[in-house]
Amino acid sequence: MKKYKLLTLALASLSMPVLADTQVIHAGTLLTVPGEKPLKEQSVIIKDGRIEAVKAGFISASEAGQDATLIDLKDSFVMPGLMDMHVHLQGELGPHNDSERLRMSDADVAMQSAHFAKKTLLAGFTTVRDLGAQSPQHIYALRDAIAKGWLDGPRIVASGGVAVTGGHGDVDGMRHDLLEKYTSKTICDGPFDCRRATRRAIKFNADVIKITSTGGVLSDTNTGTGQQMADDELKEVVESAHALGRKVASHAHAAEGINAALRAGVDSIEHGSYADKESIKLFRKTGAYLVPTLLAGDTVKQMAEKSNFMSDAIKAKAVRVGGDMMTNFARSYNAGVKIAFGTDSGVSRHGINAQEAVLMAQAGMTPMDVLESATINAADLIDRSSDLGTLEAGKIADIIATGGSPLSDIKELLDVDFVMKDGKVYKH
Repeated sequence: MKKYKLLTLALASLSMPVLADTQVIHAGTLLTVPGEKPLKEQSVIIKDGRIEAVKAGFISASEAGQDATLIDLKDSFVMPGLMDMHVHLQGELGPHNDSERLRMSDADVAMQSAHFAKKTLLAGFTTVRDLGAQSPQHIYALRDAIAKGWLDGPRIVASGGVAVTGGHGDVDGMRHDLLEKYTSKTICDGPFDCRRATRRAIKFNADVIKITSTGGVLSDTNTGTGQQMADDELKEVVESAHALGRKVASHAHAAEGINAALRAGVDSIEHGSYADKESIKLFRKTGAYLVPTLLAGDTVKQMAEKSNFMSDAIKAKAVRVGGDMMTNFARSYNAGVKIAFGTDSGVSRHGINAQEAVLMAQAGMTPMDVLESATINAADLIDRSSDLGTLEAGKIADIIATGGSPLSDIKELLDVDFVMKDGKVYKH
């Protein structure tokens, strides 16, 4: 007789992820395509890590094939894995960052990054875009190790950073000999040097180029949050990256820096804290995404008000920018700007990425639009719409489940009960 395995809550006690050739998920409520109405009592058939079919009703394991694994999510809301388009897996903001940078070796940072990656995956985020690492070669190694199955973590799209001397993205807040030691070879000045820096970042395996068109909150300088990369530098970076098949993400707070980056042709604006009417016109004209990172703004504002480890220069920026992000995000969203979910985790703690969804909803975004931003829109931003973002035949089996519907209460995303990535169950 054929024997069929039933996957139960006992999986939570297993130390290794579970992968079977064929699996059948019984989904009580199934959101196959965010933006469309959820379906009731559906079966998702998965073979070799991809979705083979979605069928109405709860089919038996025998209908899917010999020795199929049955996964019972009849009491759950099942949907595509979430995607975070702005994380920093190599660290977490805190009072000991200065000493940690001196005491931790690159190997230590790599091990910590693997730990943060696992936390992110277990929170339901199956794909992330890492936008800035103090040790890019190690984030590339983590990306590749996860892709090969050596480590557990989300799928990583890893950036190479390009910034101007003295701007956000360059090292700061150290004595001069350490500034020299830690200055990246992709710090540039002038359009042609920025072309070189962009090509160098891609040479060393960057999936995407991250630039900093404006100053930043956490730069330990009083250089503000206005435009820092010149228009001709921005243009050269974008043209060089696009010529080599890479997209460009631009950190940008002040409107002039947002607008300059959009005119240069960037593919996404990170933060977008002070987007104005011209910014909204440019977003809609170019089709660029806004990645809002409201959680980062909320985090630094609270830290500035409640802790004493930030310098005066950082505190002033944190209180001002963190306090303004929600209102300005709401304006962009209501004007029809395309939104892709992103947290800036690493500023906030890893593993609480879904707090961003709560803040987005508080700013007026509908729960369905929040889910679209973290699935369909994110997949489009990283050019993976053909295999990620929805639960349809042929797509990669990145699937999560919650006890209740996040369409009714977005806070359901804070407690993801089930996580599958590439057909492997990591949490149940």
